[in-house]
Amino acid sequence: MRKLYLFTISIAFSISTFALNVDRVEPLFWWVGMKNPTVQLMVHGHEIAATEISLNYPGVRINSISRLENPNYVFIDLNISSETKAGTFPIQFRKNKKEVVSYTYELKNREPHSADRKGFDQSDVIYLVTPDRFVNGNPENDVAVTEKELPNRTDKNGIHGGDIQGIKNSLDYLSGMGFTSVWLNPVLENNMTQVSYHGYSTTDFYKVDAHLGTNEGYRELGQAIHQKGMKLMMDMIFNHIGSEHWWMNDMPSADWLNNYPDLKITTHRRTINQDPHASEADKRAMADGWFVPTMPDLNQRNPFLMNYLIQNSIWWTEFVGLDGIRMDTYPYPDKFGMAEWTRRMLEEYPGFYMVGEEWTMNAAIISYWQKGKVNQDGFVSDLPGLMDFPLNDALIRGLKDPDQGGLFQVYEALANDFQFPHPEKLVVFPDNHDMARIYTQLGENMDLLKIAIAFYATTRGIPQIFYGTEILMSSPGPKDDGIIRSDFPGGWAGDQVNAFTGAGLTDKQKQTQEYVRKVLNWRKTNTVIHSGELIHFAPVDGIYVYFRYNQSGKVMVVLNKNTQEKTIDTDRFSEVMANCTSGKEIISGTTIADLKNLKVPAMSAMIIELK
Repeated sequence: MRKLYLFTISIAFSISTFALNVDRVEPLFWWVGMKNPTVQLMVHGHEIAATEISLNYPGVRINSISRLENPNYVFIDLNISSETKAGTFPIQFRKNKKEVVSYTYELKNREPHSADRKGFDQSDVIYLVTPDRFVNGNPENDVAVTEKELPNRTDKNGIHGGDIQGIKNSLDYLSGMGFTSVWLNPVLENNMTQVSYHGYSTTDFYKVDAHLGTNEGYRELGQAIHQKGMKLMMDMIFNHIGSEHWWMNDMPSADWLNNYPDLKITTHRRTINQDPHASEADKRAMADGWFVPTMPDLNQRNPFLMNYLIQNSIWWTEFVGLDGIRMDTYPYPDKFGMAEWTRRMLEEYPGFYMVGEEWTMNAAIISYWQKGKVNQDGFVSDLPGLMDFPLNDALIRGLKDPDQGGLFQVYEALANDFQFPHPEKLVVFPDNHDMARIYTQLGENMDLLKIAIAFYATTRGIPQIFYGTEILMSSPGPKDDGIIRSDFPGGWAGDQVNAFTGAGLTDKQKQTQEYVRKVLNWRKTNTVIHSGELIHFAPVDGIYVYFRYNQSGKVMVVLNKNTQEKTIDTDRFSEVMANCTSGKEIISGTTIADLKNLKVPAMSAMIIELK
C-alpha cells in the first residue's frame, strides 16, 4: 500500500511545472459506504493554499475548502453520496485558471459487514505485547534506511528487532495458550533519534514504523488474527506526538500544539476534570501541559486537528480490521474532543470497543469517562471501557499483605462497582508495560501469581495479560521500563531459553505456563464466565469466595492466601449453593463429591464447576 501511495505522488509531481506541489494528502484514501458521508482531506504542499481546487467524480462533491494561516496547508471537505462507486479521481489544483498540480485520490470498497464488527467483551482474554521486544520475525527490517535510531539489543532502551511478522508467526502459541485477542503497544512510526522502541512518540500517523514492518504487513496481521478467530486492539495516542514528527518542521497553525514554543510540563492533576470547584487555570495546566520535552502536546480544541485524529482512527480500523482501540493517557486530551471521538467511532461501528487509560486508584474518577455515566457536570462520554487500576492495586496489596484480612481490599474494590454503568466492560489486569511485573511485585512467589491469574480469569471484566507473565518474567530492581519490557525468550535466533518450545525454562516457569494455559483454555469455552453474574462473600480467615452464575451453570472460586490448608464450611454460601451436590475443580481435574466441608490447599485458588 505504501508503494502505491508513493507512485501516486510521483505522478502528481510530474505534472507540476511550478513551485507548487503536493507532499501529502491524508487520509491516504477513503471508502464508499461509510455512515458519515464526509471526509476531510489535509493537503500539504508548498503554497498549496494559494490554489483553486476542484474535482469531477460522480457522487463526490466539495463541501468546503479551509485555509489556515500556513499557506502550505489546505483542508478539503468532501461529501460522498451513498451511490458513489469505488474508484480513483484527480483533484485539480489551479492558479490563475491554469492547472499546476493534479493529485489522484482513491475511494475503496469496504469489507463486507465492516460496520457490524463485534468488539471486545468478557469472552476475551487480551495478550499485551510490546512488538519490539516479542519476536524478531523479519531480521531484514532491523536496520531500516529511513530510521534515525539503529538497533542495539544490548541497550535495554534500544531497538531490539521484534516486529509485526514475529507476532504473526506466534499466533499458534497465543491461541494455544488460551488468549483470544492481541493488544500491541503502538506500531506507528516513531522515527526518533533515541528511545524509539516503545512507540509512544508518533512521527507519522499514517505509517507503520519501518523497523516493525509495513502498513500492508499490519493489515495482513489483522487478517491472520481474524482467521484464528481472535481479535486485534490498536494502541493509539491522541494527547501528544514525538518531537520529530513531520509537523514540527511546518506547523499547520499556531494553535496546533499547546504551550508551544514555551513548553510547560503537565501537573498530572487529573481530578480537575471532575472537580466542581476547579479553576480554569488548573484545568489548562493539566490538560495542556507536556508529558516530557520530547512529546509535544496536541491541541484537540483545534477542530481540524481533532477531526484529523478521529479520521485516522477510523482509517486504521477500516484498513486493518481492528476490533478495538486502547487510548493512551485518556484524561489528558480535551475531553469534549474525546467525547466526539467516541461518538464518531460508534457511529461507524456500533459494536466497537474502546478502552481508555485513566491511571488512578479512585473508581469515581475512572467511572466519569464510561458510557452511560450520569455526571454532575453534564459531561457525556461514549467510551465503553476503562482500565481497572483500582482493582489491580487492590489485588496486589491484598496478596502481599501478611494479614489474613488482606483480601478484603479486593472485596471492597469490587464493591465500588456501583460507580460504573458497566463494570463488566472494564479491562482487568495483573500488570502492564508501565509497571513492575506482577511476579516481581509479589516477591517472586509463584503461588501468589497463580492466585492472581485465577482471579483475573474468573472475576468480572475483560482480562489482559502482559507478555511473559505466563513464564514468570520479572523486573528486578528499581522500576525501569527497559527491563520491564525485556525480550521474550525464544523470540530471537540463538536464544538459549525458548518459551515457545519450553527449552531452557525452569520447572517453575513450565508449571506456570501450563497453569495459565489450562485456566485460559477452560475460560475460553465457559459462558458462565463470559456473561454470568458475580456474587461474592466478605473474606474470612484469609479465604475469599465468590461465584459466577447464570441459567446455564455456576462456578465457585475460592482464594486461599494462607500458608496452611484450610477447611471451610460452605453453609454460609447456601444462597448460591443450595441445590448443588458436587463439583469439578478445573485446575486439578478432581471431582468433589462432598461440598459441605471444602478443603482448600495452602496458597492456592480453586475454580469449581458446580453440579
